[in-house]
Amino acid sequence: LKGSVLRTDPFLTVGNFVYSSFLWYTEEQNKHTGAFHMNHLLEKIKQKNASAFTHSGKFHADDVFSAALLLYLNPEITITRGNQVPENYEGLVFDIGRGQYDHHQKNSRIRDNGVPYAAFGLLWEKLGPEILGEELALKFDESFVQPLDINDNTGEKNELATLIGNFNPGWDSKSSNDEAFFQAVSVAGMILENKFERYLGNERADRRVEEVLTEHAASLASGDTPAENTNILILPEFIPCQKRLSETNIAFVIFPSNRGGYCIQPQKKEYSMNYKCSFPSSWLGLEGEELSLVTGLKSAAFCHKGGFLMTCGTLEDSVLACRSSLAVFHEEAVIVSLGGNKETDMLLQKLPDLSSARIVHLPVPQLPELTLNGIYGELSMEKTEWKSFIKDRIKEILRYKPEAVFADNAMFSLYPIVHALRKKHIPVLTAVEKDGQKLQIKWLTYPSRQELPLLAESAQATLKDIGIDVDINCTADNNS
Repeated sequence: LKGSVLRTDPFLTVGNFVYSSFLWYTEEQNKHTGAFHMNHLLEKIKQKNASAFTHSGKFHADDVFSAALLLYLNPEITITRGNQVPENYEGLVFDIGRGQYDHHQKNSRIRDNGVPYAAFGLLWEKLGPEILGEELALKFDESFVQPLDINDNTGEKNELATLIGNFNPGWDSKSSNDEAFFQAVSVAGMILENKFERYLGNERADRRVEEVLTEHAASLASGDTPAENTNILILPEFIPCQKRLSETNIAFVIFPSNRGGYCIQPQKKEYSMNYKCSFPSSWLGLEGEELSLVTGLKSAAFCHKGGFLMTCGTLEDSVLACRSSLAVFHEEAVIVSLGGNKETDMLLQKLPDLSSARIVHLPVPQLPELTLNGIYGELSMEKTEWKSFIKDRIKEILRYKPEAVFADNAMFSLYPIVHALRKKHIPVLTAVEKDGQKLQIKWLTYPSRQELPLLAESAQATLKDIGIDVDINCTADNNS
């Protein structure tokens, strides 16, 4: 095996038998798994005639994804369900029995960030690095495993957990509960397999993008690529790269379309929903001859009305479309101020990189009438109406494409708006008074978006200079 290494593990004694195991592993596998070590849990799962046991009855995403993970590693493993772990059972036990891979006991484990483990998380902690490597396994835990663990421990709503739970038979169904369980496990297995491939694929994409960026810089330095194309990156094929390119000066990427011709995609600014450069508004929503006429590009084929994609028949026209857009683009940063005044405007104009931003004033949305009963108040509005009400307020804000939104101290009225803006990862600002005391801000951020903790650390350093301490809590638990 080219590029492979033969390793001999220490002798393993089981009963009266002595085994010496020999394993082949490639350099690529070693890169993902780090230093080689014997994973006894993985060895147990991959044994011939391996078995596992979990609880019967109603199932949840936790036990379903745990089973799917075991089957991913060994499709031949036998998984049995029951109300009680059989006496002297030698297989792997999970989500029942108060053992290492159960979480129902009082002293069940909690992560350093406060997120409690469920069975899936406990198994992933041991097995994840063997599949994705240490670094990617941690990222997968933060973005995929922890939300499911939170759901199983607290009942917090999770759409994937709800989907899996819907495989349980109805209350009056005569169908087999175990059959439904393994149907759900089959679906979970497909999800895991797809997720693993995407994580590994994204890692490969990151390496490939770095190569292309290095080649682009060298080509600019040598003069092979004209200076006019500094902000235009031509990819040999489609590569997921939006996050990495947000950190660079690249405004457009061009790559071959699987339908023929070339695709052009504008790139967003770091920590923003806005593009570094947009196509001219007169191009949006046009195609064919109409688009060709307005752009002056013979092979111009399509420009999405949302402005996130354009196609041309030739590479030359694709580059010219980018150059034309860059030449006429005029950026105006906007801050939407909800309930602010001249005093807060002066503060906003001191923000780094936003000193010249245009400040758009909007009134604080008025809450619908409340029916009060002592300290308890109830909105006189149906849930669908409420969602529509919030959606309309957010739509009004987003039409200005703000870099940030300022919210005054009317947090009772503004909280639903702030919550919706947070989901869209739009920075929300508010003013605080010092009153002669040192201020401290508790900043809640989420590891599933790698850029958010970095933004928090940047703000922490900036605010320290003006006497404000920032306590950063980076957690996947939205209730923290």
